[in-house]
Amino acid sequence: MSMESSHLSSGDLDESNPFREESLEDEDAPAATPASSFDHRQDQDDERPAQDLSTAYHVEEAPEPEPEAQQDAVKSGRRASLESVDRPAKDAIQIVDALKTSEGGAASYIVYCIRFENQEARRRYSDFYSLRQALCALHPCYIVPPLPPKNSLSSYAIAGANPSKAKEDAALVSRRRRMLSVFLNRVLCHKVLGTDPTFRRFLEPNVPWSEVLHQPPVTLLPKNPLKASSSDPTNPELLALFASLPLPPSGTPLQSPDQRFLDSEAFTAKFSSHLSGSMEKVNRRLMKRWTDAAADWGEMGGGMNGFALRMGEGGNGGLEEATEKVGMAVDGGYTNTNAMLQAWEATFTEPLAEYTQFSSIIKSLLKYRHLKHLQYEITRELLESKRAVVEELERSEQEAQRLEQALARVRVVGDDGGTERAFPSPAPSITGGGGSLSHPHGSNMVAQTGSVSRRGGGGLLGALTHTFHGIVDADPEMSRRNSIGKTRDAINDLDAALKALTQDLRHASQTIQADLDRFQRQKVTDLKEMCLDFARFHREWAAKNLALWEEAKAAIEAIAADPAMS
Repeated sequence: MSMESSHLSSGDLDESNPFREESLEDEDAPAATPASSFDHRQDQDDERPAQDLSTAYHVEEAPEPEPEAQQDAVKSGRRASLESVDRPAKDAIQIVDALKTSEGGAASYIVYCIRFENQEARRRYSDFYSLRQALCALHPCYIVPPLPPKNSLSSYAIAGANPSKAKEDAALVSRRRRMLSVFLNRVLCHKVLGTDPTFRRFLEPNVPWSEVLHQPPVTLLPKNPLKASSSDPTNPELLALFASLPLPPSGTPLQSPDQRFLDSEAFTAKFSSHLSGSMEKVNRRLMKRWTDAAADWGEMGGGMNGFALRMGEGGNGGLEEATEKVGMAVDGGYTNTNAMLQAWEATFTEPLAEYTQFSSIIKSLLKYRHLKHLQYEITRELLESKRAVVEELERSEQEAQRLEQALARVRVVGDDGGTERAFPSPAPSITGGGGSLSHPHGSNMVAQTGSVSRRGGGGLLGALTHTFHGIVDADPEMSRRNSIGKTRDAINDLDAALKALTQDLRHASQTIQADLDRFQRQKVTDLKEMCLDFARFHREWAAKNLALWEEAKAAIEAIAADPAMS
């Protein structure tokens, strides 16, 4: 499908093609190409080879090979363009502690101590959750980072009669500290979310968070995001305009979809399935096997050390020392493996789970844009249908007026069922000296005028008209005119709302596209760090175990040979 065919036709409103790509003024990012950040589109000639998952979001074309020094300069320049000089560091916000408290309630809970700019605020997990909901509602076109997941039902089942123990689990609290810190720093590094007043107030120590949630702008947000503008959801004028817009059904396909976002939706589904269905399961299985192996090595190391003590009682020419060294190496495998698993959890497993959540967030973001586009199409159809209704009502009004004019001209209907005739008023003539008035037709005219007087106020047609008016409406003309007036008012409201929606859809498409491009750059950097960390903790584990086994090897080689075997 060509790019033009995915847009609305030029014959629509002046603001047609509302999701047309126009480069945003983004000083922190290079100009985005018309492609989606999920650069998994197929070429029109299907000549592009299939892309793997690690590069599928990529937007920019690969540069030509450059000398190493020039590449470093280019990378430095790109880094400076992508990140402003005053961009905060990744660890600018730190969660320094997690405390158990019961302040403000009967049950105990965990509060996380947030340190930022030499100030320390305390928030509980539910506060983080409401913060993220507020940011999603205030900025519906941006990718808001995920939070660590809530407790599973199994954790509550294990806790039994004391469910608060599940929230106080040391491993859970430690994991939440790390992931909540990542969440806050990701929000802070975002050029829009990081400057949001609601987010900044969350970091202030003397601001009760419950008061922030019950004050503007949070209280101005509508329940349904489609009833608000994506650019300014709390604008009262836009809220009044968008209140008249219809809500689209979620499962309805678009009539004129944008192929770039269709490709993004398809790739995101594959990316999410690959992460959650393959990588996460294999990663968890690997960690479980390493954990079981570490436990076995711990038992084996204890057994070897006990065996060495028994061997030392008889003095076996260094055999007890060698046995002890082997036991220490095995026991060191247990210690080193546990240390590696901790690094594995923090630097690989948690980011992997975070990107699984990111894929779901992007799905929701693309669905929001889909519904916004569908709302545009439904509103345009509704506006056209109301215009057709007004035209029909106006035609009925014109027909009614012509009918009333025709009835007003009817004066005479023949007694014998003849055709209708209209007579002008007779001119009087003066005859005789008595001044009496006479008419050429004499008495016949009296009869006819009497007939006119009798039929002018009644007759079959008049009776039917009166009966119909009594049954249908006391004043159908007024009802019809009121209906025309109300429909015209609705058309004016819908027309103004459609113009605002057109601009809003264009803004949503451009903003979502730009944030997907930003997410692409973030994803590449994060995946690179994850792979390096994965290699690093395995290498450190191998180096520590190698040193222990070299000592064991030296002790084994130092065992005195048995003279009887020489």
